[in-house]
Amino acid sequence: MSYGLGAYKKTSIHTASKEQILLMLYQAAIKNCKKAIEAIEQRNIPAKGEYIGKLQDIVIELNNSLDFEVGGDIAKELSSLYDFILFSSTQANIKIEAEPLNGVLNVLNTLYEGWGQAIKSLRKESAAEGNGA
Repeated sequence: MSYGLGAYKKTSIHTASKEQILLMLYQAAIKNCKKAIEAIEQRNIPAKGEYIGKLQDIVIELNNSLDFEVGGDIAKELSSLYDFILFSSTQANIKIEAEPLNGVLNVLNTLYEGWGQAIKSLRKESAAEGNGA
């Protein structure tokens, strides 16, 4: 059964739009942040490190994908937020404290919701243009 799930996940990633992949990355970052907070609360140090590492890998990938020529000030602001997330998650990892991750989780949720709304708006505009509106 796990093979089928793995194949499904691979297929869904390969067939996803750029927008869907962006949202998937945020979902995974949020999930790993929550799991890291849980691991810290349970004093599960190895799991804490694993989940923070996964969170940071995703954020580094998001940061590396920014196009500063096209994105301008928005890309700069996102890069600053990603730096904040990396710094805060490193502090949480070193100090074994959940508090910095709570701030990270708030930022990630806000970004996820914002991108979700932006994508919905773009889809509505595209649909309206396609209908000759």
